Amino acid sequence: MLEQNLNGQTLDIVSENVQKLKALFPEIVSENKIDFEKLQAVLGEYIETDNERYNFIWNGKGKALRLAQTPSTGTLRPCREESKDWDTTQNLYVEGDNLEVLKLLQKTYHNKIKMIYIDPPYNTGNDFVYPDDYKANLENYLKITGQVDEEDRRISTNSEAGGRYHTDWLNMMYPRLRLARNLLNDKGVIFISIDDNEADNLKKLCNEIFGEDNFVAQLVWQKKTGAGARGKGYIGLHEYILCYAKSITVDWDLMAPLAKKTKAMYNKKDEYCDKLGPYATWPLDTTSMDERTNLRFPIFHDGYEIWPKKQWLWSRDRVETAQKENKLIFNHNQKEDSWTVRFKGYLFDETGEVKLGKPTTMFIGPYTQEGTKDFEQFFSRDIFPFPKPVALLKQILAISINQSDDDDIILDFFSGSSTTSQAVLELNSEDGGNRKFIMVQLPELCAEGTGAAKAGYKNICEIGKERIRRVGEKIVNSEELRVKGEQGDQVTLNFALLTLNSNERSSLDVGFKVFKLDSSNLKKWNPDYDNLEASLEGMVSNYVDGRTELDVVYEIMLKYGIDLTFPVEEYNFSGKKVYSIGFGALVICLDSDITTSLAQDIIKLKEELTPETMRVVFKDNGFANDAAKTNVKENLRQAGIDEFVTV
Repeated sequence: MLEQNLNGQTLDIVSENVQKLKALFPEIVSENKIDFEKLQAVLGEYIETDNERYNFIWNGKGKALRLAQTPSTGTLRPCREESKDWDTTQNLYVEGDNLEVLKLLQKTYHNKIKMIYIDPPYNTGNDFVYPDDYKANLENYLKITGQVDEEDRRISTNSEAGGRYHTDWLNMMYPRLRLARNLLNDKGVIFISIDDNEADNLKKLCNEIFGEDNFVAQLVWQKKTGAGARGKGYIGLHEYILCYAKSITVDWDLMAPLAKKTKAMYNKKDEYCDKLGPYATWPLDTTSMDERTNLRFPIFHDGYEIWPKKQWLWSRDRVETAQKENKLIFNHNQKEDSWTVRFKGYLFDETGEVKLGKPTTMFIGPYTQEGTKDFEQFFSRDIFPFPKPVALLKQILAISINQSDDDDIILDFFSGSSTTSQAVLELNSEDGGNRKFIMVQLPELCAEGTGAAKAGYKNICEIGKERIRRVGEKIVNSEELRVKGEQGDQVTLNFALLTLNSNERSSLDVGFKVFKLDSSNLKKWNPDYDNLEASLEGMVSNYVDGRTELDVVYEIMLKYGIDLTFPVEEYNFSGKKVYSIGFGALVICLDSDITTSLAQDIIKLKEELTPETMRVVFKDNGFANDAAKTNVKENLRQAGIDEFVTV
């Protein structure tokens, strides 16, 4: 049995990276430390020694890096009363500084997120960009949630008059993107909206964090058709969406639903391959500059020997197979006595699904005003300015999640008015998918006199949560769910018409669990360093004042890396409350005066639930005496309990 005392810190990223180095190069370890001279010797010519070298440096970069690597002792407190469908939903809405939240998500969601989309501050001088406190960022967040710093100065914008205009923005983005990369799975991608203010810096930043080899594209989104701008020079019609992959391997690629115009090209019938649907044709020869002799050979048809102008697209074996299956079309120009060869491309694949195509780097719409119209379905337009169009997010989702199952997790840690969550919910309703979302948003206060404040919203999070509620209600209560094909030459969501009956609509997950960033619920994980004596004396009660047992249960789940959407069931054994998470994967009892009788009850629970593994957590001072602790541990060990944990 593994026995451990759970601490209150998040994943130690530096320690994890050191362990990876040790595994790769065991010879560089000396007295459990990294010997850099040996590491340099091992790396040989791959070490850069020239002082003049290409590098991306700004003031504060080192501190920002350390900030990303510093574990957090904070927690996420459950807020059931602001949630929807708490007991069944697998979606999350987290209120808090996204830097701390990303740290807290490291254990639970490491390598599990399929797609990240963020629409961060563009650094236009009107964006909310607050300074991170490199010593105690959690305390800093709790202090400035009210939008003031330690000297009661309002923190809301990053003006060029501040002196370090680009630096402040880079220091905010750098640690967040480093942490975000850890969460992406091996096939994962991140999309980041940006404009000309920081597009260049953002690409350099991402090249460093994700690697230049994992750069996918800098997409251009035409957001409007023109007019209305009075600035000097050109009228700005576009923004960018930067795309990076976690790891571009040999088998990695992005595909997308066919555009409406492309899909219309498949208009020919074929009696030979009826199950593949209609087809379109394309030339089999190519004028590619990449000349390959193995692609230059004759095709024999009706006694003719047909050669390509330069080379064929396919190998000889593939051409011969297609010819036998009647998937080639031969056209004879009698006047010139010449032949052309075209191949058939079918709309459906062998499974009957509509084929996907390659996305392009140009998004023509949907336009910004469509995002406003989307928002106006549920709110007055002056409550939240310029939200992204839902259709734009659905296009991005359709590109990034087509390679895997439909239960991918989508993360947005600058979630604003929750446009991303609406896109996920609508997409699920249209194709019956089960994609999950995690929205993270700083509870930035709505300024007095704004439309949001007049409507009664105290902060942006209240707007985002209410939008998810209203979107969900609209989806569930609609009589018929129909998919509308989007206009434009980029990606279109041409799913089949889907009508859901009332039972199917009610089974859609349109809920979300709300969690709020806070300091640890346990005093020993959240000591008062300014008054350690009083802090130690207060350890007897374990919990911070005002915190509940359920707060502690979810903190243990978070620090242990258990999915926050797992079901939590309560049992009462001999007057002691026991929580079972994930059908017995984790069992927690935070009561006092624990004896072996409770151990027997937990063993019976294990036999009833039959989890593959079981971990049991108790309060460190929750046992009746030392002998009781020893006996409980021994009883659980004999029953095959995998871990005995105290907090």
